Amino acid sequence: MALWDKLGGGGNIEDRRGMGALGIGGSLVAGIVVLALGYFGISADPALVEQLLVSAGVTGQSESTQTSEFKGQDSYETFASNVIGSSNRYWSKTLSGNTDYQTPRLVLFRNATQSGCGIATSEVGPHYCPLDKTIYLDETFFDVLAERLGGSNGDVAQAYVMAHEVGHHVQNVTGIMERVQNDPAYEQTGSNSLSVRLELQADCYAGLWANSIKDAGVFESDNEIQEAIVAAGDVGFDRIQSTTVSVNSVKWTHGSSAQRIESFNRGWKSGQLSQCSL
Repeated sequence: MALWDKLGGGGNIEDRRGMGALGIGGSLVAGIVVLALGYFGISADPALVEQLLVSAGVTGQSESTQTSEFKGQDSYETFASNVIGSSNRYWSKTLSGNTDYQTPRLVLFRNATQSGCGIATSEVGPHYCPLDKTIYLDETFFDVLAERLGGSNGDVAQAYVMAHEVGHHVQNVTGIMERVQNDPAYEQTGSNSLSVRLELQADCYAGLWANSIKDAGVFESDNEIQEAIVAAGDVGFDRIQSTTVSVNSVKWTHGSSAQRIESFNRGWKSGQLSQCSL
């Protein structure tokens, strides 16, 4: 395990784990999940999704009192704070003089929670909401990723995902996200589409952050950063598609495994912001 305490804390973390899931109807949640899965090229039976959500306890509760298990700062919350805090310090310095960098918030949750963009669910996976400048993360997602795709759920892999989502925040505060999403061509899909290029830039940004801490004594060996590289490949759109449907690059909204690994490595090896252009 990497030595994250060498980074210090400072991340804006809100822990909602152990709170009751949102009191919303199972059909509504199922519909949201089906739409989200469809976005990733995965078809799902709404009735089956609803049944699974009900069995997971997503419906019929209210988000209120936190269970004792998650009261106080635990090791995962400390880890997340170290990663987000370090990333914030890197971007504040990198963007100094050009952008008023407002630090993002990271919400830890289980099952489902309310976000500024609607309902955040475990099934959607880690994601960034530009409307409330917040990253939403259910850390159990990484275990599911490992079980279904055989991918890495190690701490460096998880740090890469957090840094990728911070990368989307950087795109938001610098105006890149708005400019790209307002382009009429943004609705197009494919391996070189604007949506794919936006995702790949966030991967490159994650690589820049990893480069910024490589001499801080966090990584005890070269093998540890390999976790991040493997994770980038794990979430490649071609690999995700291959688990449910045939691989079709025409429908891609995220990069392939090869593209994501190349983009992360570009930031990791260069440490230069200029190498992460769209």
